[in-house]
Amino acid sequence: MNTTMNTTLNTTLSNLGLAGKKGLILGLANEHSIAYGCARAAHAQGAQIVTSCLNQKAVTYVEPLTRALGVPLITCDIEKEGELQNLVDQAVAHLGHLDFVVHSIAWAPLTDLHGSVIDSSIGGFSRALEVSCHSFAELAKLCVPHMPDGGSFVTMSYVGAVAAVPHYGLMGPVKAALESMVRYMALDLGSKNIRVHAVSPGPILTRAASGIEEFDSLMQHAKDKAPLGRLVTLDEIAQLSSFLLSDAASGMTGQTIYVDAGCHAVA
Repeated sequence: MNTTMNTTLNTTLSNLGLAGKKGLILGLANEHSIAYGCARAAHAQGAQIVTSCLNQKAVTYVEPLTRALGVPLITCDIEKEGELQNLVDQAVAHLGHLDFVVHSIAWAPLTDLHGSVIDSSIGGFSRALEVSCHSFAELAKLCVPHMPDGGSFVTMSYVGAVAAVPHYGLMGPVKAALESMVRYMALDLGSKNIRVHAVSPGPILTRAASGIEEFDSLMQHAKDKAPLGRLVTLDEIAQLSSFLLSDAASGMTGQTIYVDAGCHAVA
């Protein structure tokens, strides 16, 4: 193999992963959370990261995980004035700049989530939209000034954004809005060499998912329907996220990409 080919191959391989990158990962809740899977994968690949969890109650479950990784943990309730700004400020103070951001936050009031969408309250829908969707745009607005060399954002969606899933209820329209937000943010930020994606995992038993009624049945249905005949793992979700955040995905933006054992492809 000649020198030029060796150089090209080495460059390509160096793009696979997050070595040397600096990132902020929001939404750790416990060892089962997607944000923790992403943090663990990014750290293993050599990235420097700052992480967040909701509040001091969550710190009890999350701090042992981040301490084991040796990464900072900051509390951030995005519904509280100034806390998202404080998180970004502290992350930048620690890291210097940002190359990537993972937004893994979703919430809706249980009374609205468990009811019919036509019975959902205006207040409940507005809060779900603010926390689960608009926070992604707000986060980007705060982070973009600290991405001088470009970068990437990833958020988390679900197939309920594009198909009606029993018991997913209010979160379906909210995730649909989030996927649309991804496309418009990609358009807005492309000129800055900043890429934006949504990852759409199959059902996985996270703390947020535990609020969905009959979630065990939903997981079994997904397993039965999936061409691979199984559910996906936290590591598989994290690996896709890491790829999209890495330079290996430099030609991609504005997409929602599934990691669900093929479930979304089957009627």
